[in-house]
Amino acid sequence: MKKWLVSILATLLILSSLTVAMANHDNGNGKSQEHKKFQVGAEALLQKHKDLIKGKRVGLITNPTGIDQNLNSVVDLLFNDPDVELTALYGPEHGVRGSAQAGQYVEYYIDEKTGLPVYSLYGKTKKPTPEMLENIDVLLFDIQDVGTRFYTYIYTMAYAMEAAKENNIPFIVLDRPNPLGGTKVEGPVLDPKYKSFVGNYPIPLRHGMTVGELAKLFNEEFSIDADLTVVEMNGWKRNMYYDGTPLEFVPPSPNMPTLETALVYPGAALIEGTNVSEGRGTTKPFELIGAPFINSDDLAAELNSLNLPGVKFRAASFIPSFSKHAGTLSHGIQIHITDRNSFKPVDTGLHIVKTIHDMYPDHFQFRAEDSKGISFFDLLTGNGWIREGIENGQSVEEMKAQWEDGLNEFKQVREKYLIY
Repeated sequence: MKKWLVSILATLLILSSLTVAMANHDNGNGKSQEHKKFQVGAEALLQKHKDLIKGKRVGLITNPTGIDQNLNSVVDLLFNDPDVELTALYGPEHGVRGSAQAGQYVEYYIDEKTGLPVYSLYGKTKKPTPEMLENIDVLLFDIQDVGTRFYTYIYTMAYAMEAAKENNIPFIVLDRPNPLGGTKVEGPVLDPKYKSFVGNYPIPLRHGMTVGELAKLFNEEFSIDADLTVVEMNGWKRNMYYDGTPLEFVPPSPNMPTLETALVYPGAALIEGTNVSEGRGTTKPFELIGAPFINSDDLAAELNSLNLPGVKFRAASFIPSFSKHAGTLSHGIQIHITDRNSFKPVDTGLHIVKTIHDMYPDHFQFRAEDSKGISFFDLLTGNGWIREGIENGQSVEEMKAQWEDGLNEFKQVREKYLIY
């Protein structure tokens, strides 16, 4: 073949590649065509479904995660929209601005930026009272969940749905991604005997649903019967982790700083039910786990010998600035996810708890039982038999076999409420 013909073909090939690249990107800003079509529920509401709130007094349940893709707060977007009358704000655990630590009581106050009243849904009441709702015609919910049963925002949503039903107020969920994706469902389904604010409904530890899908499930399966509308996302697919979307990660709470935190959380947070630090008071909450009585090298070696999928453990020491063992040198491990697709957070968390229990029987403790014989660990797992299994030497595989039937039943129910 003549050189000039080869040169022309090569040039055409390069031009073709550039055309494809330009089609997938917007002038080099890295946004693919698919990302340009992406919308969270709040964006879809204001661009396509404003009729749901136009001319109505709007109440908004939100926190710092209620943002659009340009990091504008939904509070400001609604407050500054001439077609919308935003009249009240409602804050979950950690508050509307996200400044409160876990479990900290948040008082009623006036939002400095808007002058709107802010009612706490994590204070004397977790459910909006009629007085809190008397100046609104429609109630919106826009908060980023992290895909785990014991993360409390989904129960703030459920209680608000109940209040909306009781006060004849329409309830609108502005949907957001599940950061862990929407395909994997893991762990035991909660036993209703262990119902609490860290587990209010019989769903598994990793539910694989968006808040909008959960709202539909709660509304139908547990007879809330609210006048519910879910404003759907555009462009979200079930196999997407949070970093597969064009959204920036805004910490949903003070100890959920990164997506990596959320990925380990469904299992690592079980440590909260013990006397071992889950890393609160460090820069790596839930990734760092340890206590003064642990030998870091021994624990890391033992956990790595299990060859758990998608994860490795590094010997680590740290001094928490607050919470358990505050100011005391603690030894343990850091969880490093090596393959998120094969990583099983619930299995991993149980292996960590069981291994520390077995290695340090004279020091390890589950948190104390209440008057009903229920430990906080039981509330996190959603049952009492896992704690008993660990204490009696049961393997994690045996525990998994016990929850499998309930998990499969949930998966069947779940299918009815999947939107995407």
